[in-house]
Amino acid sequence: MTTELRRVEVHGTVQGVGFRPFAHRLATSLGLSGWVRNEDGHVVSLVAGPPSALAEYTTRLGTDAPPLAVVTSVRSRPAPADEAPGPGFTVLASTVATTDLPREIPPDAATCPDCLCELFDPADRRYRYPFLNCTACGPRATIIDDLPYDRRRTAMRAFPLCPACADECEDPANRRFHAEPVACPVCGPHLKWDDGDVAGESALAAAEQALRAGRIVAVKGLGGYQLVCDAADEQTVQRLRDRKHRPAKPFAVMVPDLAAARRLAYVNQSEAALLTSTARPIVLLTARPGALAPAVHPGTDRVGLFLPYTPLHHLMMRDLDQALVVTSGNRSHEPIAIDDAEARRILGDVADGFLTHNRPIRARYDDSVTHAPLGTPAVLRRARGYAPAPLRLPRATPEPVVAVGAQLKHTFALAIGDRAVLGPHTGDLQDATTLDAFETSFHRLARLQAVEPAWVAHDLHPDYLSSAFATRWPRNRRIAVQHHHAHVASCAAEHGVTGPFVGVAYDGLGLGDDGTLWGGEILLADLTGYRRLGRFARAPLPGGEAAVRRPARMALGYLYGLERLGEPIEDAFSHRLDPREVRTVVRMIERGFNSPTASSAGRLFDAVSALLGLRDDASYEGEAAVALEQAAGSLSAEALPWRISRVKELSVYDPAPTLAAVLHRTAAGEPTGPIAAAFHTTLAEVTGALVAEAVRETGADTVCLSGGCFQNRRLLTEVHDHLTRQGLRVLANSAVPANDGGISYGQAAVAAARLSARKET
Repeated sequence: MTTELRRVEVHGTVQGVGFRPFAHRLATSLGLSGWVRNEDGHVVSLVAGPPSALAEYTTRLGTDAPPLAVVTSVRSRPAPADEAPGPGFTVLASTVATTDLPREIPPDAATCPDCLCELFDPADRRYRYPFLNCTACGPRATIIDDLPYDRRRTAMRAFPLCPACADECEDPANRRFHAEPVACPVCGPHLKWDDGDVAGESALAAAEQALRAGRIVAVKGLGGYQLVCDAADEQTVQRLRDRKHRPAKPFAVMVPDLAAARRLAYVNQSEAALLTSTARPIVLLTARPGALAPAVHPGTDRVGLFLPYTPLHHLMMRDLDQALVVTSGNRSHEPIAIDDAEARRILGDVADGFLTHNRPIRARYDDSVTHAPLGTPAVLRRARGYAPAPLRLPRATPEPVVAVGAQLKHTFALAIGDRAVLGPHTGDLQDATTLDAFETSFHRLARLQAVEPAWVAHDLHPDYLSSAFATRWPRNRRIAVQHHHAHVASCAAEHGVTGPFVGVAYDGLGLGDDGTLWGGEILLADLTGYRRLGRFARAPLPGGEAAVRRPARMALGYLYGLERLGEPIEDAFSHRLDPREVRTVVRMIERGFNSPTASSAGRLFDAVSALLGLRDDASYEGEAAVALEQAAGSLSAEALPWRISRVKELSVYDPAPTLAAVLHRTAAGEPTGPIAAAFHTTLAEVTGALVAEAVRETGADTVCLSGGCFQNRRLLTEVHDHLTRQGLRVLANSAVPANDGGISYGQAAVAAARLSARKET
């Protein structure tokens, strides 16, 4: 029988996912001899056997890979005869090779069904052990120190394997064969309560007793600390709000299982698939009335639910059998705590007790947030379970690029070849603490990817901390990417669109290439550039950031400073405000003092929310818009009056007729809900008209929707349906956030396309 010898390389997310044991089982079943090992971030095998068996082996490495693996390529080539292996098939120690191919780091994965059975089996040696895992589940990105992925290159190197665990790791028939984070009560990490005098099962029992008593517990999780309390206890939830300085933004709630989620919220098939996926993200759902303490999600019927994803969570859920608030272990606007001493310092005045453990957290990963507005999953915060898995770039970059994102909901991305590796959600990049968290995450991920970025892509805004970080590169190595171009490019790139396309970018604020603030934009774009075709009319932000925090100021900005394209709006609003504030704001607008103008869809939402009496102040970004969406609900409504004018070759939406109608109908005593619904319908019609004009002018028939305003389910659905009825191909963000969390990916796609085009010329 003819025998061949081949070297087979598998690239993708193939380390930390049980790929070597899978290759061993596959080769053995096909009667092949040889070996398999990790090299850098890849898996390499040398196999000998009949050509037909080798062909099947190569094919099935890609088609039958373990559930957590993502195989991007399988490359097979002949190997020299002098490398021929002996009989049998073995797993060799990992090696470090010199390669310029991208490495892929597996995200953390939720506890698998097999481990869950062991967790609650009294006869199993890992019964109720909070750190059990196998090749199909457990910590990955949060414990890795370096690649190739081996125990000695993770936080688990501090826990030498006991004989029983070592036997499992060396047994090809065991599902823990080469499971690097494997542990048991004898050799693995253990829990501690408060000062450490109470440990193990007693520590867990103490924490659970504290939760039953209405206390707040800081729990050391997978990618950082979490603050936990009873989701049905109104007083405790409100106390958590007070201590965390988070007056209104909804809290996430963990529930034991899918059945419990359905008792608290309405869950469709797409949402159920998200809840039970290996990423185990928070999923935004419509809450059932009265199911949770009102303080959990004030001002909205949307609540974020998620299922337990670590053995520790499963134990707490099983023991307590109740819904728990499980929110980031930080104070508002600060990064999630990962270091034990840091957590004590930051959360000491927030938590009543600490449930910790002695396994170090190497990387900060908050919980991911998702929803399914169009019947398909869409990520709102890309973190644990998703990051740092790479995303494809439609145009490969000839040199590595770091895209440093914007400011709010900050992320960064490393562009390497045809892939972008997104770092986890950082938070709002507004002070030295979050900047330090970003820098730490960037340097760590760059080291793990074995790459030193030759270029930096950044936002146009010079005052963003991310833009300041970009100045560390020479001027001729910086690529400035306009904020809204990055938004629509993020949508186009994840769908493989290179252009031309019509981009609709609706968000709060971003610096335009003309030096003004943008936020309601219609662009003709590809991945290298764009042309502005339309926008919303400009209005001043009296006090700048102060107007963002106080929608009532934004309303005054529209009433007294809206770009004059038609008749002015009669002020039927300011009488309910403090006259001194009104006088001050009007003077600021008239004199142009600290009142930058913006063509912003997000700020228009704020203004309408204030005009309707829903929110005069906002304690978190988007709160006024959330209130407006909540008021609209699912009510049907005809559009309010609107007008599109032509200004310097741009189509400009003039909201003056819309705002006048809002004020008139409010003064006439019409309920808020129908007016809010009508406003959403209006923006859908306006968008349809603006896009239709862009299509007539350019011939482009693909539309990419992006920007934070498209987190609004009603707006996204109505705009999507309206444009689809026009026969257009309509795309929205899915794998990356539509909000500023997706900016870095858009910047990476633009930078890669520009560098690629430059190289071609």
